[in-house]
Amino acid sequence: MRPLLRRLLPALRSATARALLARRAVPMALRPAEGAERAGGNARSAADGAPELDGLENIQQKKIFKERKEITQQKEEPCAADSIDSLMAEMPFVDTDIEDECAMHATSELSIKKKRKRTTGREIEEGIERKKKKNKQYQPNYFISLPITNPKITGSIQAVQDAIIQKDQRLSKAMVRSGSLHVTMLVMHLSSEEEISIAVGALSDSKVFIDDLLKGKRVDLSFQGIDHFRNQVGFVNLAENDHTTLLKEIAETMRKIFEEKGIMAGEERTFKPHLTFMKLSKSTELRKQVKKIDSSLYEDFKNHYFGDEILHRFDLCSMLKKKQPNGYYYCESSIVFVKPGCQIEG
Repeated sequence: MRPLLRRLLPALRSATARALLARRAVPMALRPAEGAERAGGNARSAADGAPELDGLENIQQKKIFKERKEITQQKEEPCAADSIDSLMAEMPFVDTDIEDECAMHATSELSIKKKRKRTTGREIEEGIERKKKKNKQYQPNYFISLPITNPKITGSIQAVQDAIIQKDQRLSKAMVRSGSLHVTMLVMHLSSEEEISIAVGALSDSKVFIDDLLKGKRVDLSFQGIDHFRNQVGFVNLAENDHTTLLKEIAETMRKIFEEKGIMAGEERTFKPHLTFMKLSKSTELRKQVKKIDSSLYEDFKNHYFGDEILHRFDLCSMLKKKQPNGYYYCESSIVFVKPGCQIEG
């Protein structure tokens, strides 16, 4: 019998790993047969059965064992990849994220978190809609302007604009007119005539505090070099010096005075005074054609000195009302400062 087993062992060794694992479950089902084998063996021994008969009977048992093993292997063997895909396609959760699917079988706490997440999602969407309406309602429509009146500055900017347009004609729609050139100090939303009146009063009140900061000194604002905001806006920089620092202090003082009057004028962030001469937002059609302003278009003017502007006036201007004939914004009110050696009438 041992030689027979030796001949059968190579066939058993060639089985796959899964067949070997499946084999562990088979002996339980085959125990009756093994018991019968033992009983048959005992009976044959008692009846002095021939060894050849014992060998044939064992071959039959091995054959049965092999057939049952193959049946079990077929049951245990996983499906092919394409079969799995086709099955998954039929499942109702085919598009469900795996993590979400696992969460269904996790603790009830995780289920609660999922419900909260869905609820939060709806709340976020509703919040976004409210925010859009609020932003539209409180979108800035007024600003405090420091007008640029020095012909040297306006002329130099015109030269830059012309040079850019020669290289890209489309950007002619992005240029700011000479009469509109200014430095923005504050922005705000005024929704009624009453609020406009309050803003006019706040600007008037600012003059006393600004005069105190100036102490009779002349403020010369030097404009030099060109920079941009995200390649959407082109502007001329103010040179960093004591006068620019003083201008920043004035802007912060004005912001506080307006807020004390109940008018929110900008945010408490670093004020960066600049002189905008070009921006894509001036034309919706242009923004569809030009996504970014190529900085190489004004490379020759990167460090150009444009001139000095003497601080002499602040205006409360409307962004929406019709501009003046010279291109400057509609002014609700102004405060004027006397230049040393000059007398300016308001």
